[in-house]
Amino acid sequence: MTIEATSGGLSPTAPVLELRDARKTFGAVVALSSGSVQLRAGEINALVGENGAGKSTMVKILAGVHQPDSGDFLFDGHPIVFRSPAESKAAGVSVIYQEPTLFPDLTVAENIFIGRQPTTRLGFIDRAAMRADARALFERLGVPIDPDRVAEGLSIADQQIIEIAKAISLDAKVLIMDEPTAALSGVEVERLFGVARALRDRGSAIMFISHRFDEVFGLSDRITVMRDGAFISEHATSEVTTNEIVRSMVGRDVDQLFPKQEARVGDIVVSVDGLTRAGVFHDISFEVRAGEIVGLAGLVGAGRTEVARALFGIDRYDAGSVTIGGRRLAPRDPLASIKAGIGFVPEDRRKQGLVMDMSVSRNTTLTLRSTLSRLGLVSARREREAAADWSRRLQVKTGSQELAVSTLSGGNQQKVVLAKWLATDPSFLIVDEPTRGIDVGTKSEVHRLISDLAGRGIAVLMISSELPEVLGMADRVLVMHEGRLTATLDRADATPETVMHAATGAEPAVVGAEPAAVGASAATSGATGGPATPTTETAR
Repeated sequence: MTIEATSGGLSPTAPVLELRDARKTFGAVVALSSGSVQLRAGEINALVGENGAGKSTMVKILAGVHQPDSGDFLFDGHPIVFRSPAESKAAGVSVIYQEPTLFPDLTVAENIFIGRQPTTRLGFIDRAAMRADARALFERLGVPIDPDRVAEGLSIADQQIIEIAKAISLDAKVLIMDEPTAALSGVEVERLFGVARALRDRGSAIMFISHRFDEVFGLSDRITVMRDGAFISEHATSEVTTNEIVRSMVGRDVDQLFPKQEARVGDIVVSVDGLTRAGVFHDISFEVRAGEIVGLAGLVGAGRTEVARALFGIDRYDAGSVTIGGRRLAPRDPLASIKAGIGFVPEDRRKQGLVMDMSVSRNTTLTLRSTLSRLGLVSARREREAAADWSRRLQVKTGSQELAVSTLSGGNQQKVVLAKWLATDPSFLIVDEPTRGIDVGTKSEVHRLISDLAGRGIAVLMISSELPEVLGMADRVLVMHEGRLTATLDRADATPETVMHAATGAEPAVVGAEPAAVGASAATSGATGGPATPTTETAR
């Protein structure tokens, strides 16, 4: 395995776990051509790469879900192949996934020790000992979680801490954290990172997978880069820039992560007046014009997603109105919104934007059923032609339009959701978290697409938890705090400071920053090196 950057003072200890030139195929599809990684005790190694780079396949090999077709797999210096997840866990490998799978009806302690509960001399479960052991684990992690609490209703962050406690109770030597922060707030992320650092300092070997460069550079000691199913490079985090990592990931420079083109702003397309839902949002008023990208920013619980859902007609609102094209929109009626020219790309593409078991072509044309049918029967030929046309326009990468959309990468799934709504020829498009969970190269493509849509005169409302994305793409930024709009900022006045002041309800910062500040803030998300800008988090 070639190392591009040496460890730079990191411990030269032998890897606890090492994969060398692993290959894994599924029929004719090569998921991993030459996967390599080294995980050492007392280090956090960040695994990065575009969607489809082979990261998930590598994790599944390490977790015992898949076995490599060829290559070397070493654990504590000895060759090994895990034939099942049980074997992987028994050897000391634990995986913390983005969405933990706890038993909701069991207590926290029962979830940690399920299947291996301590027993009394008579063979009964020793619940007192189980609670005491769970409490000791949380004290070790420095997290106050009640072992007797039922798991149902726990936050994703707490569920992940419980999974980590389970891993510690199993004496795991290797902890793999696969996109663990995607659904967490800033405070929850920092708490999780504190736990990860404490485990590293106690000698655990940790693999961390994330698309967020601020997290990668803020947490890891090493960075391993993969591309097209192959190992590309390994770097000491302190000796590499974001630009170099991006170049390794995509095989080219991403010169412009936020390719915002100047668009001619036209007449008002949508007007929201006094929109209110008791306990959720209050007196929300704004306008979006043709050719304009309006960013909606805010912290956890601000109510951004709820406003978008109410505007589109999914959720109710108690007062106020939505007007599009000069005509008042009927509330709680998504079909009327679609007919009026509104498209809505939801934040959770897998659960709300796509039917995962359906084909790419069927998902792409779901909004066109009436135009593709005659006498109630959908023409398969017209469906294929329409889907192929939009896949070509958005450059969706798929082996066949008839494959299930679940087989696509996250970035290509997002393109299918966009295609589905663009096929309706909307005059107003709402995009909620347009680049969540997709790689940096595809992010640039999605940003370019959104900019092109605005250039064609479509009004865009963009909700994003990535502050650089908001600053880099929006003509105006609306900021929400606790269900209320607290600021409306022109592009030149929108800086990390002004947005965060408004998002936290603090006294307003001095506005009037030079436009260059926006570009500088945007660049920190991955197009250039240097420290990353904080993110805002979406309301749930």
